[in-house]
Amino acid sequence: MTLRMSTDKHNANKDHVRAQLKFLANLDLPLIYIPSKGGGDETDHVGNFVSQEVNIYDGRDTKADSSLDVEGFKLVSHVTQVNDFFSDTQIHSTYHEEVRALLTEITGARRIEIFDDTRRSASLNRQRETGMREPASIIHNDYTALSGIKRCQDYFGDRVSESNDLMQHRLAIINVWRSISGPVCNHPLALCDAETLAEKSIVSMERRAEDRIGKIQVALYDPKQCWYYFPNMQPDEALVFKTFDSATDGRARFTIHSAFEDHSTPPDLPPRESIETRCLIFF
Repeated sequence: MTLRMSTDKHNANKDHVRAQLKFLANLDLPLIYIPSKGGGDETDHVGNFVSQEVNIYDGRDTKADSSLDVEGFKLVSHVTQVNDFFSDTQIHSTYHEEVRALLTEITGARRIEIFDDTRRSASLNRQRETGMREPASIIHNDYTALSGIKRCQDYFGDRVSESNDLMQHRLAIINVWRSISGPVCNHPLALCDAETLAEKSIVSMERRAEDRIGKIQVALYDPKQCWYYFPNMQPDEALVFKTFDSATDGRARFTIHSAFEDHSTPPDLPPRESIETRCLIFF
C-alpha cells in the first residue's frame, strides 16, 4: 500500500493557536485513569500529568485532504436529519444509519457495528442538567493494540465464532465526532498527526470505569508531534478519526487527542456540546 506523505509539518507560516495540552509527565506514579460518570462529577487522574504549551495548527488550512490511514483523522461535510441529539430514538433509528453510510463511503468497510454514543458539554450547569460528561482534558487515545481487540470481543459477547470469523480480517475502531448545538466556539478537539507520533511516546494506562476495566493510551510530550484542530466546526460537519487499527503495515493505527481551551475565543460564546459515536469497522 502506498501512503501519501505530508510536507507541511511545523510550517510556521500557517495559522495556529498556542494552547496548553495535558501530557503524561513521566512513569513515576501508577498509571490509572478513572473516567467521569457524567452530570458534573470530578474525574481523578492518578498519575503525573503536566501541561505543555504547543502550537495547534488550523486543519482547515493545512489538512483539508487528510486521511484516516495517514494522519488518522479527517473533517467531512455531513448533514444529518436528526433534530434532537438527546433523543435515543432518533440516535438509533436515524443517526446510526447516517454514520454507517458515511463510514462505508470513506472506508469501504464491509460491516459496521456502532457500540457507543457519548454526549459532552463544556458547561457545568448543562452537565448537571442532562447528565452529560465534560470534554476530555488529557491527551489520550481510546484503545491500545490489545484493548481494541478486547473491545470487539466484548461487543460480540458469547457470539465467539462470529467475532473470531470477523477478526480474521482487518478491524478498526473509528470515532465520529460532531457538534449538537451550534458551532464549536471553544474546547475543540486537538489531534496529533499520526505521522509525527513516535511509538515511544505512547504509554498504556488502565481505565477503571464502574462497568468495565480496560486500557487506553496516554502520551508523553515530544516536540516532533504536530497538532491540528478544526476551528468553528458546524453542526453539518463531522470529525472522523481512528482510535485503533489491527493493520500493522505502516498506516495510522492510533490518534491521540484532547479537548483544549482556546483563550483567543470570546468568553461569552455558547459552550460546546458534542456527541461522539464509536464504531467497529470490519474490512
